Amino acid sequence: MRFRSAALGAAGVLLGAALTWCPTAAADPAYIDHVTWAKWGDLSSLRVYPTDAARAVTRQPAAGAAADAAWAEVLALAPEADLPGMRDQFLCHWTFAELTEPGKVSWNLEPWRPEVSPEVMLGSGCNPGGSEEPF
Repeated sequence: MRFRSAALGAAGVLLGAALTWCPTAAADPAYIDHVTWAKWGDLSSLRVYPTDAARAVTRQPAAGAAADAAWAEVLALAPEADLPGMRDQFLCHWTFAELTEPGKVSWNLEPWRPEVSPEVMLGSGCNPGGSEEPF
């Protein structure tokens, strides 16, 4: 009996190690290809380039967890984007960009835009406080 318990215990440790070791088996797809900061006069804009996987997920209901993962990718690529209003702009683009402008090359987030209610955000086409920059 003691041998069997020890063998089962060792098998459990090995199985646990194997499950921990295999990170790609259940890894989420990348949602953000890359980001780039651009300037428009004195104003900055973060260009977020979504992957095809992101575009596909945004068309599905209940994509909130994926949106959170995608925003984490944005912050990993541009930690300085963690500013008031930027996440809300991102979520607006995540939710509506593929519906209103499918295949838009980048989702542009501007730190100079005001923080607004979800209704104002949507009504402004995800660009509160002024139109989308011309570049």
